[in-house]
Amino acid sequence: MYQQITLVGNLGRDPDMRYTASGSAVTTFPVAASRRWTGADGQRNEKTVWFRVSAWERQAETCNQFLTKGQRVLVVGELEEPYVYTDQEGNARASLQVRARNVQFLSPRGEAQDGGGGGYGGPDGPRGGGPGPAQEVGSEEDIPF
Repeated sequence: MYQQITLVGNLGRDPDMRYTASGSAVTTFPVAASRRWTGADGQRNEKTVWFRVSAWERQAETCNQFLTKGQRVLVVGELEEPYVYTDQEGNARASLQVRARNVQFLSPRGEAQDGGGGGYGGPDGPRGGGPGPAQEVGSEEDIPF
């Protein structure tokens, strides 16, 4: 059996790198993937899904060195067990976890995405209805993990 997920989205905060007890580097970062569409009533809609991405070994070091909050990335990887937690209001929540096999940097080095589609955005982009830019994150409390 084989599974693969491909995400295009924006980092919700700067990556966090640490080392396992065996010395392997692991970097985690949240990615927000948004989808925009226009409903039958003409109303514009947007839905954002957050993913918690982990990159390992050399890729972890590269992600930690070059990625920053707001940058657009393409991640290819595998879904892992969801991360289940309770939010500040006491509601049960879950976050989708992805173990990255490949991370491609889509934003120019050192620049966060300015909200443009970059060929992947919104209903008016060339791939209509694909993931668009992530919504602005006000603070770390807004990130679900």
